Amino acid sequence: MADRDDPGIIGRRVQQLRSARGLTQKQLAEPAYTPAYISTLEAGRVRASDEALRHIAGRLGVAYEELTTGRPAGLATDLRLRLTEAQRTLATGEAGAAAEQYAALLAEAERHELSEGAAVALLGLGECALNTGELEAARQYFERAERAHADAPLPARVPALRGRAVAHYLAGELRYAVYLLESALDELNRGGLHDPDALLLIYASVIGPYMDMGAHARAAQAAELALALAPRSGDPALVARMHRSVARTLLAEGRIAEADASLAKAAEMYRQLQLRTELANCHWMRGYVYAQNGRLECAEGELREALTMLSAKHAALYTSQVAVELADVLHRRGKSDEAAALLQGVLSDIGPERGALHSAAAHRLLGIIAEDARDTETAEEHYVRALSLLERAGAAGDLADLCRLLGDLLRRTGRVEAALDAYRTGLGHRTAPGTTTLGPAPAQPPL
Repeated sequence: MADRDDPGIIGRRVQQLRSARGLTQKQLAEPAYTPAYISTLEAGRVRASDEALRHIAGRLGVAYEELTTGRPAGLATDLRLRLTEAQRTLATGEAGAAAEQYAALLAEAERHELSEGAAVALLGLGECALNTGELEAARQYFERAERAHADAPLPARVPALRGRAVAHYLAGELRYAVYLLESALDELNRGGLHDPDALLLIYASVIGPYMDMGAHARAAQAAELALALAPRSGDPALVARMHRSVARTLLAEGRIAEADASLAKAAEMYRQLQLRTELANCHWMRGYVYAQNGRLECAEGELREALTMLSAKHAALYTSQVAVELADVLHRRGKSDEAAALLQGVLSDIGPERGALHSAAAHRLLGIIAEDARDTETAEEHYVRALSLLERAGAAGDLADLCRLLGDLLRRTGRVEAALDAYRTGLGHRTAPGTTTLGPAPAQPPL
């Protein structure tokens, strides 16, 4: 510890504590040491042994740790316990309350120079900000947490790095999010740092960006690797989150039963852990499974349950994502007016600067609803807005589909040349590799 190694700091602390207790140097020294030794120690001219400091701490009535570091005895342990309580608060969906706990703990950790506690608090604040949709604040917290772990091995930095990548992903910056995650994977594998929890966290986190970029094969490979790593992870909440992410790739491959089984495992884990927000996400993904399988009534029930749970916990960005999927189900069930109202609420809540992909999805669906109502002008306006958002995000698969919708609309209204341009644009996105920034797919770790 830095303070323990500095005789001047310890000497001043001994002098201050001795004076506060009204002791003379002789009284403090007896019976094992001399007043001259105490005088030399207080002047910072001698590095006291552990034995001498334990004697002096006993005479002063303070703990050895407090004498050598200036921190109250047991502070680090107490801080760790309260950080765990804040993590629990966040896990049950109370992001606002958790943020208050983390902010107070961060201030205390920084005041006492407890760098490890400060890093954990910064991670927690970043996760709270992700839950409430404050993506720029989240990114800054995660960057600070990374800097706090700058000298630590990569596995210790992975949670902060993953958080930063998720913040960029939710802001619509898909390629940069994938770049961060793939870079970490490459470094872990190249350096032989095969930490199961770190690898599982990255593979589970990269599935969403891969899917939104149209890189389905990469998403499937990441899912397979995550499933292989899961039995080696010591974090049940992390395993549960992985099962939820993997379900999405199974759906893309048409493996409905396996996706449903994966979600069932995640839901049971979250029920056991009472992680309300993540359990809401399980209802969300189960609703997605039902919707893909044509069971629209069941899908509506699951998505409404997820929306209620997330809304109650003020998870703004996740609430908006679920609302878009619920609106799609409502539209398919003939409840287009309710769907449109839900989507307009989404657009007023998130905006294009955060949640670009979900704003685009809302505009796309509003365009379809308008087209069904034969309001082609409004439909085209929504499609164009969605196209602009998706181009900025680089979501290749969604862009191709949207260009097809726009092209069909333009063709039906007699604008053949404009329709051909839209089709060509869509084909360009579909035939692009759908690849990510680094080229080859992530390397498989030794299992």
